[in-house]
Amino acid sequence: MTLQYAGIQVEHREIQLRNKPQSMLMASPKGTVPVLIVGDLVLDQSIEIMQWALQQSDPDSWGGIDEVAAQIWIERNDGPFKVLLDQYKYPNRHPNLNQGDVLNAAIALMLKPLDAALDSNHYILGNTQHWIDIAIFPFIRQFSMVNPQQFAQLPLPALKNWLTNHLQSELFNAIMSRHPVWID
Repeated sequence: MTLQYAGIQVEHREIQLRNKPQSMLMASPKGTVPVLIVGDLVLDQSIEIMQWALQQSDPDSWGGIDEVAAQIWIERNDGPFKVLLDQYKYPNRHPNLNQGDVLNAAIALMLKPLDAALDSNHYILGNTQHWIDIAIFPFIRQFSMVNPQQFAQLPLPALKNWLTNHLQSELFNAIMSRHPVWID
């Protein structure tokens, strides 16, 4: 979404993770997506790609936020919330965990605090969208899609409104087209 926002054209290569192309592994041996290659520069972390894109073009000042507050959200999201998301999304991989406990932990750690932040603002760090919203949005989207009926019943009105606004945004819809799997 940040590449689209910044107006950066890329050659999109859809990767089948169970059959990673050798060229991808040569560029980024860790074998995860996304990977952005610009000349000799290889970026293989979403945040790095977002930061690079905003350095190229940032028409609405998405980068103009309290970076300390943003980093706190990112650490919470990319660390313990990501673990809970994986446990919630793939219960068969975690048969020893109670799904209700996982859900409650995710609500307490991330969903409720986000709802509280969004209750007084349109976006996570104020009334203007910034990169932090775009960084966290995909994780909340994934979480909401695991059990949509259960998510709909959660008392998180501000978070649900924020999620809906992103899902209906021109930016999101501009990038959500299917691509054929790329083969070396």
